[in-house]
Amino acid sequence: MDETQANHLKAYGLAFWSLQREAEVQWLLNYRGGSFLLEDFKEIESELVIRGISFEKINDTQAASILLEISNPEVNMDAIKLETAPKIAVYSPKSAQPWDDAVTLVLTYAEIPYDVIYDDEIIDGKLHLYDWLHLHHEDFTGQYGKFYGSYRNAKWYQDQVQEFEETANRLGFAKVSELKLAVALRIKEYTSGGGFMFSMCSGTDSYDIAISSENVDICEKMFDGDPADPLAQQKIEFDKGFAFENYKLSTNPMEYEFSDIDGTNLHSRAGQKQDFFTLFNFSAKWDPVPTMLCQNHEKIIKGFMGQTTSYNSKYIKPEVLILGESKGLGTARYIHGEFGKGQWTFYGGHDPEDYQHFVGDPPTDLNLHPNSAGYRLILNNVLFPAAKKKKQKT
Repeated sequence: MDETQANHLKAYGLAFWSLQREAEVQWLLNYRGGSFLLEDFKEIESELVIRGISFEKINDTQAASILLEISNPEVNMDAIKLETAPKIAVYSPKSAQPWDDAVTLVLTYAEIPYDVIYDDEIIDGKLHLYDWLHLHHEDFTGQYGKFYGSYRNAKWYQDQVQEFEETANRLGFAKVSELKLAVALRIKEYTSGGGFMFSMCSGTDSYDIAISSENVDICEKMFDGDPADPLAQQKIEFDKGFAFENYKLSTNPMEYEFSDIDGTNLHSRAGQKQDFFTLFNFSAKWDPVPTMLCQNHEKIIKGFMGQTTSYNSKYIKPEVLILGESKGLGTARYIHGEFGKGQWTFYGGHDPEDYQHFVGDPPTDLNLHPNSAGYRLILNNVLFPAAKKKKQKT
């Protein structure tokens, strides 16, 4: 999985495919870009060839030698056994949206199966059926993505408002904001119980804001029919959120922003040529979880914009683990934490191979980006729940 690999993204799909067939898969952390060691079955080799994935056939002696090298306490490597293919759910509307989702794009390209679920399934209590949940480009605050200022007269926006209101009423909620809060709290419960939650773009900060403002109305009249609480800012309970604290809400309904957590303006001023973030280098033997999440053939990753591009470092809780940052801009791009028995990861930006993806733009063709380092970070999270993680040392 280093620079010699022809198709990094499909390699993850092959590892997933092998797990589905109960073949043994080991993830060799920090060994040649985070390579996979698989059993030598004819069916696996055929799939590797069909999918255009680079591989090397080695004998048992060579495999033992590699594992011995990795086990050396003086090298920053480790071997993690992958157990079973996780059951994957993507939280996304069933109706067509005027934007695409990077996670569903890469899952489809890598040939990793997933189910699309939305508010009905979550309210019906079906989250427990899944090991891994991705939150689609979403607004959990009930403000329809803060698109009101630019798109309130667009048909897709009006259709979305109508659809969401009908869903809320059908499920017994007076407001869309109340439905979205109930969904957010079910996801919080799922994570606490041992689930793995991954989110990108506005599905990150809007989620954290929603669960932190559980007991306060932060939506203005055009979103939920009544004014927002004028003391909403003072009533936010930051301790209820996963990742952020001490931020200030954006109360202007015409502003395309939820709060000052987001660092989009900082990245806009820097410009595309200066927009990069660096992955941290963790100890594979002592910190296997962040090491798995950061496996890559590149450590400096090109940036990409989104409604939520990154996170102002000063608002990130001290216990949150920063996996990737733009230090010069004072922002984090990729963060991770634990909640209860579960774990969550937030990844800022919309599409790792489209620097500034606008509403209505065509989806990215991943056939043109089989070695995308930015998309690899998503797939690290997909395989993460399959790993038999060693107890971390203290």
